[in-house]
Amino acid sequence: MTNTDTSSAERYLTVPELAALLRIKERKVYDLAATGAVPCSKVTGKLLFPEQAVRRWLERGQSGSAQPHAPRPTVFLGSHDPLLDWALRQSECGIPTYFDGSQDGLDRFVAREGIAAALHMFDAASGSWNVPAVDAALSGTATVLLGFAKRTRGLVVKPGMASEISGLADLSGRTMTPRQVGAGTQTLFDHLLREADILPETIRMRPVARSEADAVLDVATGTADATFGLEALAAQHNLGFVTLIEEHFDLVVSRRAYFAPPMQRFMAFLSSREFAAHAAALKGYDVSVAGTVRWNG
Repeated sequence: MTNTDTSSAERYLTVPELAALLRIKERKVYDLAATGAVPCSKVTGKLLFPEQAVRRWLERGQSGSAQPHAPRPTVFLGSHDPLLDWALRQSECGIPTYFDGSQDGLDRFVAREGIAAALHMFDAASGSWNVPAVDAALSGTATVLLGFAKRTRGLVVKPGMASEISGLADLSGRTMTPRQVGAGTQTLFDHLLREADILPETIRMRPVARSEADAVLDVATGTADATFGLEALAAQHNLGFVTLIEEHFDLVVSRRAYFAPPMQRFMAFLSSREFAAHAAALKGYDVSVAGTVRWNG
């Protein structure tokens, strides 16, 4: 299964629109977002709610819907990562993928549209990764959050600009390729801009890229001056790189699916010398956390 660009079909609800849909006051919408009860993303301080995920959330809450769950489709959801993508293929586990961002992956996992989802979701309130979002969405369910890798993330820049771009402040007036709303990469980048008191409007944003690889490809082809990406991909394309942060990239997995042959084959591969050697050959990965339990539902 491969991604398709569905940006033209996406719609995000504002706070007033969601309040009207739910027939509640706007203050209640903020309360739902703060507790993680409703799927949402924050972009430059503004709350947006993915309409499809909200409607799935409403369907799950309908009375009379407590029926025996149908089996989850054997699909790996969430955020794209080159090492994860390679490991799924190399392990020959046979699990197809649909990678379209962390929030999309978590929403689809909650809706039982896959057996696992890859996440890198930063929680600014606690300064931690993935656990708050997963706990809010999946507490009390037969789910486990497993470590996959720690990744070095920063600014991927054109070789000729490596000496000109040394931090976020140097992006002003430059052309940059962003990721889609709901992608862990974009949510984290927006947070870092706020922390640095930099207005997104000072950066010339190109159309969004829907994967890590596509964003870096824009820089490699000269279409963009920079993107917020992975050190591993910058090294593969011989591009400049400015380290900004180390993030946790984790896997939320259905417990039932974890013990099935496809996932067991994949998990066994994460303990292999082949996996460790390939991760070491790439820059910016620490896989010592692979397979460790980070949260248990």
